[in-house]
Amino acid sequence: MAYRNLEIGNRGAVRTIVVNRPDKLNALNRDTLNELTLAFAQAGQDDAVRVVVLTGAGEKAFVAGADIAEMNGYTPVQAQGFSRTGQHLMSSIERLGKPVIARIQGFALGGGMELAMACHLRVASEKAKFGQPEINLGLIPGFGGTQRLLRLAGRGAALELCLTGAVINAQRAFELGIVTRVVAPEALDEAVDGLADQLAAAAPLAAAGILDAVLQGGETAIDQGLEFETQGFALAFSTEDMREGTGAFLEKRKAEFKGR
Repeated sequence: MAYRNLEIGNRGAVRTIVVNRPDKLNALNRDTLNELTLAFAQAGQDDAVRVVVLTGAGEKAFVAGADIAEMNGYTPVQAQGFSRTGQHLMSSIERLGKPVIARIQGFALGGGMELAMACHLRVASEKAKFGQPEINLGLIPGFGGTQRLLRLAGRGAALELCLTGAVINAQRAFELGIVTRVVAPEALDEAVDGLADQLAAAAPLAAAGILDAVLQGGETAIDQGLEFETQGFALAFSTEDMREGTGAFLEKRKAEFKGR
């Protein structure tokens, strides 16, 4: 389907979703949130897609935040609905069952940082900037920022970034565990493409199991998480991919996973 605010592309098993509002620094309005929710649902249902790369149009911003011009006129009830729409999108990305890589080339602020944190891996240009500046607008983060930042960077960092509204560079974000890789701007595409290709060649059912185990285990006591891991490990033995992977190892050849 045609999108007003997104561009969708495919490169082999890699689906690229681009937030395409460069004149607004790719800010998230309600229409864009709805389009992203649909685009990720389609990617999740398409067996030909094994990895999703999410980025923003232009060099200035990944996503600079939520659309403040739209938010300015909201009533509390409308704001609650907007927050829930954003949180539903972030959760659907996190629970997609396929690896999602955020390619971050500029500002990732407010809703943009929340969007990046919902992705499983985050590769940032050295020029990228991160922050949760909602307090400067008299607001708190509304798309999961307080919760995912807490889990990624810890209580102290979450409180400092949310309470001060400070903007940090990519290296500091890496040190806090918010970003998984930082590369030179000219190397960003190569780094993201290489990572996406590596993940696209991996066993998709095993990847889904890993994502599920980490997500579920992170929200439970360790004994429950370990049991969840054991069940996922055992389930993998029912797949053709497991036979292919172990067979290829023993035969000293490259495995070809089919997602079965």
